[in-house]
Amino acid sequence: MPLNTDKTAAVVSKFQTHDHDTGSPEVQVALLTERITYLTEHFKVHAKDHHSRRGLLMLVGQRRRLLDYLKLKNLDRYRSVIQSLGIRK
Repeated sequence: MPLNTDKTAAVVSKFQTHDHDTGSPEVQVALLTERITYLTEHFKVHAKDHHSRRGLLMLVGQRRRLLDYLKLKNLDRYRSVIQSLGIRK
């Protein structure tokens, strides 16, 4: 399920690097993290929803690839994103 527009706009405004930034790795990782936390809460109620669990695993993999890219390109930006989102690594 996609995030509602208010939450998406709040996340984008927090992590954007310039005014019209919606596609930087920081913004993408933040949006993926929001979706991952939503699905994690979803699975606490719906434990047998295996189709959505596959989607969750795909989102986690995509976030991991974006974080690896960011770590390769700019280590300081990577560390700031990890710290602000509270992702262990």
